Amino acid sequence: MKIKCVIIDDEPLAIKVIENHLKEFQNFEVIGTFNNPIIPLNLLENGEADVLFLDINMPKMNGLDFAKTLNTKTNVVITTAYREYAVESYDLNVLDYLVKPIPFNRFLKTINKITQKVHHQKGIQKEEDTINESFIFLKVDKKLVKIKFDAILYIESLKDYIKVFTTTENYLVHKSLTSITEELPDTNFIRIHRSYTIAIDKVKSLEGNLLEIGIARIPIGRKYVSHAKRIILNTGERNR
Repeated sequence: MKIKCVIIDDEPLAIKVIENHLKEFQNFEVIGTFNNPIIPLNLLENGEADVLFLDINMPKMNGLDFAKTLNTKTNVVITTAYREYAVESYDLNVLDYLVKPIPFNRFLKTINKITQKVHHQKGIQKEEDTINESFIFLKVDKKLVKIKFDAILYIESLKDYIKVFTTTENYLVHKSLTSITEELPDTNFIRIHRSYTIAIDKVKSLEGNLLEIGIARIPIGRKYVSHAKRIILNTGERNR
């Protein structure tokens, strides 16, 4: 499934930066770039785009004012050199707010947000298909690795890095456990310790404050234990 993108910005260089970032993701397709928000209005209103990357300060029309006129389910990502519009933009229910110059690591977080939101909007028919087809891109060494949610067993925090344990191999990623946990669907993953986030359906057994996933025995932190056990055990009841 291709995620179709439109970029509106009056600066050609800013458009080029976003296009170059998007080229790293095979499931994203740019269907139009514009320096005037009025021109692609019909395209957006017809629902042809899944996501709109929208600048704010443009000569013909302010991007936020334009976003207010949209009668569409297109996801809006604000791209601007100014931080002060963030609160106003979130009042418009935008998906994300990117400050120029846009670093690739920050852009990657936006890509993961878009992917999850569009998959949900497309309404993939079977719940198990949604899990199997959902994924996250993580930067491992110098390349982007696509990791399916269904393959993740658990994630361990290692100071400035995390280690993602999957059913096939493990990945070391320069990212915080808090950040990765926020990007994962909370219906499938839960943080159980300051150093661990786990896939709920991968829990094999629970004994006291220890749970078993694969060959690992993972502790549940004291402040997480009540919530974690309730979620894990209730999930087990629902899957019977």
